[in-house]
Amino acid sequence: MNESVKADLIMAADAAESKSPRGGPGVKYAQELSRSLTFRETILITLSAVTPASSVFIIVPSVVKGIGGASAIAFAIAAVIGVVVAFCYAELSSAFPITGGEYAFVARTLGKSYGFALFLLLLVNYSLIQAVLASGVGTYLGVLWKSMDSNWAGVAVLIAVAVVGCLGIKTNAWVTGIFLFIEIAALAVLTVLGSVHITQPLPVLWHATTGSHGALAEASAGLVVSSTAIALFAYNGYGQAVYYAEETRQARSTIGRAILWSLVVTVAAEFIPLIAVLLGTPSMEGLIGAADPMSWFVQARGGTVLNAMVSLGIAIAVINAALAGILMTGRMLYASARDRTWPDWLNRPLARVHPRLHTPIVATLVVGAASVLCLCLVPFNVLLILTGANLVVVYLLVGLAALIGRINRSTGHAEYRMPWWPLAPIAVVVVTAVVTYENVIAGWVPVAVALGIFAAGFPYYFLYLKPRSADRWTLPEPADEENGG
Repeated sequence: MNESVKADLIMAADAAESKSPRGGPGVKYAQELSRSLTFRETILITLSAVTPASSVFIIVPSVVKGIGGASAIAFAIAAVIGVVVAFCYAELSSAFPITGGEYAFVARTLGKSYGFALFLLLLVNYSLIQAVLASGVGTYLGVLWKSMDSNWAGVAVLIAVAVVGCLGIKTNAWVTGIFLFIEIAALAVLTVLGSVHITQPLPVLWHATTGSHGALAEASAGLVVSSTAIALFAYNGYGQAVYYAEETRQARSTIGRAILWSLVVTVAAEFIPLIAVLLGTPSMEGLIGAADPMSWFVQARGGTVLNAMVSLGIAIAVINAALAGILMTGRMLYASARDRTWPDWLNRPLARVHPRLHTPIVATLVVGAASVLCLCLVPFNVLLILTGANLVVVYLLVGLAALIGRINRSTGHAEYRMPWWPLAPIAVVVVTAVVTYENVIAGWVPVAVALGIFAAGFPYYFLYLKPRSADRWTLPEPADEENGG
């Protein structure tokens, strides 16, 4: 290697390490990311992480197949839960507008060990979710080109979005925004097809049924409650605006509103098409019994050509979700390296930000590579088990953080203050406990896996991070918002 190039690399590594915050009163993170996103752009990129169309076509069908028309009840309950969860996210994100997301504010309210355990759960969960999403690309592209219906299509998508994710955040906000417009158009088609062909009576919306061999059978109320966990997962993503807090202008005052508006748009974009499909399906037995209920509905009401067009829109939605997810997870991994979570030989490249693009390129590419490995090496049914109950653990900790944060005054400086405190965080804790209980009854393995991953973080924290607490996980204050990038 050329000696001057080697010297430049050593100087860059030393500079990156010297920027790593070492703690002390008033110490703040350096503003290395580009604080260029407007309020609207933050909402666009957040909604792309939610990806309403992917939720409706990939996640919603599992609820429909399980409880039929009562899917409306499960998603209505999930929407109400989403409101109180969003209140908690908004206040915590306003208090700690840090790109580390949930782990950053849980560590500062509940304790550093809980923060790291949550970080590990989220890192595993998000990498697996990208693989789950990418596995669905081939299914919808296969409607147009049979040769695309394979895992290799998903691998190609993950590689492509990881490369695009290395571009500037403003560029990615507009790319995801364009894709978001296409997927909303696909949901609009679904809504119109159902609205102009209403054939089912209104009571079908609270009638829980499941299908077997073309016949309907009654489903239990417990199954409806456990299905709420899946509905929560379908809505999930509105809180991820906090991952772009260090790239959003006036984040302390706007990030809470971005979270709440993202939830409102998400619920509308998913709940309205669901109701239209349930009331407009030509046959509830056919809808529940179909291998792919939403595509079956579009085929039945709109024909083959329209189904192909909508399938292309859903493939784009999945690609959009994968892009937004890799952007978000890359920033979380970058934040962990900036907090000196790992040995320094690993922290240096992961915490490095490109001087012109202001993007954590290495962290983004590592997340993309991890997702590709998950897709190639982990069977799909195992991916579902590994991601099945993680969300209830996350929401439980968010509710506790919002509750304890007010009590110990660690969130006292938040510009956004939620209404109904302490009712909102208490409601989050109680509801997630009930949903967890019902999920354990329905199948305990996903819950056990989620708790196992979470618990695995504590040994690392106490054996590696805590003994080095003088210069690792010192958790400085957020960067100054007036220092743009």
